[in-house]
Amino acid sequence: MTEQHIDFRLAQFVTSAPDITHLPEDIGMEIAFAGRSNAGKSSALNTLTDHRGLAHISKRPGRTQLINVFRLTDDKRLIDLPGYGFAKVPLEMKLAWQEKLAQYLEERRCLKGLVVLMDIRHPLKDLDFNMIRWGVAAQMPVLVLLTKADKLKQAEKQKTLRTVKARLAEELDGEIVVQLFSSLKGTGREPALNVLNGWFRRHDDEQLVVL
Repeated sequence: MTEQHIDFRLAQFVTSAPDITHLPEDIGMEIAFAGRSNAGKSSALNTLTDHRGLAHISKRPGRTQLINVFRLTDDKRLIDLPGYGFAKVPLEMKLAWQEKLAQYLEERRCLKGLVVLMDIRHPLKDLDFNMIRWGVAAQMPVLVLLTKADKLKQAEKQKTLRTVKARLAEELDGEIVVQLFSSLKGTGREPALNVLNGWFRRHDDEQLVVL
């Protein structure tokens, strides 16, 4: 079994796809980042890859309408999915985004891991819980990042972390890791990278077994 770690700092932007037909070939392994608009997805990707401008951070929540692809290696990619749940956009646009999300999540065979980002001050909204539940139902490992952890005091952070872990453990039976995260302070970067590297290693080992 290999212990090689992916260097996330080597991440490169590949494309912004309007739908899955414009994505790279459906081979290798992808880890998707999903979350409500303004949950801090782009900031988290920039922090994890140590690239300040890798993922564009819009000042207007809900503007990420495309599926953004970032290459780590020839067969490993990170996917920035369109944000969901933002109220101040036309219904037609929201429905189009939901269709893109559903199509990617249900049809992309190389999707092997899901990162769900939630603002720690507003965790486990219905759409967040449904996204995590989908990952569990698809027998996929899920990493939940409670973003903007710097906005709360230490006691509040730990209380929210315990509450989220307890609810997910009670209601869902799957591989779910919950961690604190702050792009501003760098909190949780290394623990999150350890989880993602573990997923990549597992996939590589499974491929070796198949071969």
